[in-house]
Amino acid sequence: MKNHLLVLLTPFFEMLVLILYILCVLVLLWGIVLAMKDFLTSEMSHPTLKKSAYVLTGIRSFLGSYILLSLEILIAADIVHSIINPSLQDLITLGSMVAIRTVMAYFLHKEMLDAKKEQQEEDAKIQ
Repeated sequence: MKNHLLVLLTPFFEMLVLILYILCVLVLLWGIVLAMKDFLTSEMSHPTLKKSAYVLTGIRSFLGSYILLSLEILIAADIVHSIINPSLQDLITLGSMVAIRTVMAYFLHKEMLDAKKEQQEEDAKIQ
């Protein structure tokens, strides 16, 4: 009964994985578009070099949040994929991919926190 149900639901889960992959790409592209818009707006306003660096730090942090969300969606897609294809090879691949993406997410999050701290220090200097 369990195997029969899994066979019936497999096409649904495969479609879900595809939707998650597409969503991941869309989130990443949307973040890039918004970051580029902010970057171009900042550059067109001709700020000072110090002000430009301050704004770029915020834009990097903003883009980083979209990259992190995209990575989380990829991990979710890989988990669903491993549920419908539970072979040893797929589980090893999943473990490797999750480990790599988790390390990337950790360091990206750490960089975002450092950028936020730099911005707060700059704000304190200005006031």
